[in-house]
Amino acid sequence: MLCHILAMSTADAPIRPIPIIPGPAPRLLLIQAPYYEAIVSGMRHAAQAMAAETGASLDVVDVAGAFELPAALRMAIQSGRAFDGVLILGCVVQGGTDHYEHICRETFRGVMDISVETGLPIGFGLLTVATVQQAEERSADNHHNKGREAMFALLMQVALRRGWGLA
Repeated sequence: MLCHILAMSTADAPIRPIPIIPGPAPRLLLIQAPYYEAIVSGMRHAAQAMAAETGASLDVVDVAGAFELPAALRMAIQSGRAFDGVLILGCVVQGGTDHYEHICRETFRGVMDISVETGLPIGFGLLTVATVQQAEERSADNHHNKGREAMFALLMQVALRRGWGLA
């Protein structure tokens, strides 16, 4: 297992302290595609633990699959509910057809387009892996957990937005 972890892009990343968020506790939304329930659950638990350490509230909604994530993100923004940021979690495992490439590309593009357009802090935790084993390693209960990393990125963006007086 160690050799698999070393193949992760963040295998040698330092463990960073949880960001300090100025102002009131953040109100966050988690949009998850729990098609691979055990994988997404592992990422969600790590993200929830980090959010709890900041005092953030975290609403959770499910969508059918990764392809629905950008549309749900757009709906959340259009709802007018005051979220300080949104965490996106899901997992796409490569299969034997080109479906994987289409789903990954369009999901990434959709979320990025909304992020750039709105400036809303978004933590992006969509695993795109070749095997379920790779996904299990990235959703394990350790500091390599990609849900934790996505929550960290989200909290950093919330802090930056508030620090610049944009929230």
